[in-house]
Amino acid sequence: MTHNGRHNADEVLALALATGQTLRGAAAAAGVAERTAARRWADAGFRARVTELRTELIGRAVGRLADAAATAADALVNLLAGRSEAARLGAARSILELGARLREGTELAERVAELERAQREGTKHELASEGQPSRTGSPAPDAGGRTGPAAGSGE
Repeated sequence: MTHNGRHNADEVLALALATGQTLRGAAAAAGVAERTAARRWADAGFRARVTELRTELIGRAVGRLADAAATAADALVNLLAGRSEAARLGAARSILELGARLREGTELAERVAELERAQREGTKHELASEGQPSRTGSPAPDAGGRTGPAAGSGE
C-alpha cells in the first residue's frame, strides 16, 4: 500500500513539474516534503518521466491548435468576402503571409526528412561494405591498416 501511495505521489509530483510548477509548489500539490521532491528530482528516471509527461502535454496542445487552425483558416476566408475593405485586406495579407510560412516549414521538414533518410541509408551502406574491396578494386585494410595477401596472415 505504501509503494502504491508513493507511486501516486510521484505521478502527481511529476505532472505538477511537467506543467511548470516550482519544486516547492509541486511538492505541496503532491503532498510531499520539499526535500522528498528534491530527492525525486535528482533521480534520472523520475526526470525522464517528467519529460515524458511534458511531451504528452505539448502533443495534446499541438493537436488542439491543429484542430483550431482549420476554423481560423475558415474565418480568414470568410473575411475575404466581408464588407470592410480593411478586413478583406487584413485577411488577404494574413493568408498570403501564413501560406508562405507554412510552405517554407513544410519544405524544410521534407528536406530534413530526406537528409535523415540519406544518412540512414549511407550508414547502412557503410556497414554493408565493411571488409569489401574498395571501389578501386583494392582489398579493404585489416585492423593494422595493411592491405594485400599478407593482411590477414598476421605477418
